[in-house]
Amino acid sequence: MRIAIQFAALALTAAILAPHAATAAEAADTERAQPIVIGHRGSAGYRPEHTLASYALAIELGVDYIEPDLVSTRDHVLVARHENDISATTDVANHPEFADRRATKQIDGVSITGWFTEDFTLAELKTLRAVERLPELRQRNTLYNGLYAIPTLQEVIDLARRKSIETGRRIGIYPETKHPSYFDSIGLSLEAPLLATLRRNGLDRRNAPVFIQSFEVSNLRALRQKTRVHLIQLIDAADTRPADFVIAGINRTYGDLTTPAGLAEIARYADGIGPPKTAIVPRDAAGNSLAATTLVRDAHAAGLLVHPYTFRNENNFLPAELRVGDAAAAAYPTFYGRALDEYRQFFALGVDGVFSDNGDTAIEARRPQTH
Repeated sequence: MRIAIQFAALALTAAILAPHAATAAEAADTERAQPIVIGHRGSAGYRPEHTLASYALAIELGVDYIEPDLVSTRDHVLVARHENDISATTDVANHPEFADRRATKQIDGVSITGWFTEDFTLAELKTLRAVERLPELRQRNTLYNGLYAIPTLQEVIDLARRKSIETGRRIGIYPETKHPSYFDSIGLSLEAPLLATLRRNGLDRRNAPVFIQSFEVSNLRALRQKTRVHLIQLIDAADTRPADFVIAGINRTYGDLTTPAGLAEIARYADGIGPPKTAIVPRDAAGNSLAATTLVRDAHAAGLLVHPYTFRNENNFLPAELRVGDAAAAAYPTFYGRALDEYRQFFALGVDGVFSDNGDTAIEARRPQTH
């Protein structure tokens, strides 16, 4: 019996890792057949983000991909953190042995004071524990403060592989390179170790369950020359510029990148875009939803997938018309609103996937409604 179980597990692993002959267009059509649900930082609505517990719970809730934001340690190991500044996501301030590591740095033109992953070895980071980043909104998550270590990219891949075998579902990874130009400037490139890790795990191929995302452009262009995995150009506020554009003196904004001409340019090096929700459904000054833009239609016309971010259940993150409860209540921002309605609106608009802090809500909204 044990041999049969092991054989079945090996067969499933081979199926997960084996190359597939489908074209890029076929892959895109497959993604569009049912929008994917991306566990944003795992299940950040329920556990401290970027922990193995958060990723594991997201998978249990049914997500298709888990999303590790990647930064580097001093010894050039990729770890999952929202930012390289770990002041708000770990208990580092409670470690007197690291008090002298506190520093002020310029990250993408912004002065930040805190503790930074690139000043710690992996062994040192492993002595820290994760804490909830938004305790004022997610007080229940603070119950888990201090329980979980900082995972490496390899540990996230190992988890996805193990859970794929356990569940019989193909669990993908959706890593983001954080501040790639900054890490290049200090000799700790994110792309080289990322690709090396993917290759070591048999995931550096076109039809691997992998998307690589970035808010910068030049690194995605460079990656396209080195890998065939799917690439996603993240989009920030329309009036801001990618950090590498600022460094290079390129006076083009994210708004310029989302015009039909800009989308056609993105399609030459990437497979999709990851815009903020408000680039698809804008809001007025009072927070009410306005008419949808043409961004989804324009992106699809350019052959691009559309994976907007970030879907969350709390009133604080929903448009005004979907918020629930007494607005005068102190806890009103933390109340769950009509999040299902928001997901369904975006699915109806034709998005190809969503970044979600609450994967179970996204999965429920994705199911056909019965009457």
